[in-house]
Amino acid sequence: MKTEGRNAVIELLKTDKNIDKLLLEKGAQGSINLIFAQARKKNIRVQFVDKQVLDKESETKRHQGVIAFTTDYEYYDLDEIIEAKKSEKGGFVILCDGIEDVHNLGSIIRVAECAGADGVVIPKSGSASVTESVIRISAGAAEHMKVAKVPNLNQAVEKLQKSGYWVYALEAGGEDIYAEKFDGNIALVVGGEDSGVKRLTKEKCDKILSLPLQGKVNSLNASVALGIAAYEVVRNRK
Repeated sequence: MKTEGRNAVIELLKTDKNIDKLLLEKGAQGSINLIFAQARKKNIRVQFVDKQVLDKESETKRHQGVIAFTTDYEYYDLDEIIEAKKSEKGGFVILCDGIEDVHNLGSIIRVAECAGADGVVIPKSGSASVTESVIRISAGAAEHMKVAKVPNLNQAVEKLQKSGYWVYALEAGGEDIYAEKFDGNIALVVGGEDSGVKRLTKEKCDKILSLPLQGKVNSLNASVALGIAAYEVVRNRK
């Protein structure tokens, strides 16, 4: 797997993940020097190459003078996320139902990491996976966030409920999100922009919550809606 872009690689270097090598652009300045210094401290092999070499290796075409080569992204088990509660006030998990766009998934992972979520859950089918593009779009947050890929999202909902989680679907036509207290273990389900949260998944959830829309457009971008909801959880826990 390749991780591209300065911020994404800087965040990667903060983790214990195995980095096979780094390609750095010859003559590049700024944060490239910081990346090189950190790589030397960790005894990571570094090659300085011409920009044309990076352009050829780049899959995103936004390498910013640096590409890191790592092993494939390692997903976590849902059990590991359930056990990794960061807050004394309860667990916090994000579930993605039909998020196929890599930009949305990257943004959702970034929101989840910034909001202190314990992990993100995605289904094995009908969903974007954690790729180089997702890592870059997440601004490196994917390197710090536990992401589980599960065979069946509805079974994941049931498992969370059995583990003491309240599972909320973010969908139009539900109850006002600002009236919810968000006590204890919380899981938020966000759906794709076209289909929303699937019917069977909504039926499995404990409650459907909605954001009040004041304008003429009838929906929000999935990652934006998740960001507002996630920080409503944060606000209640404050």
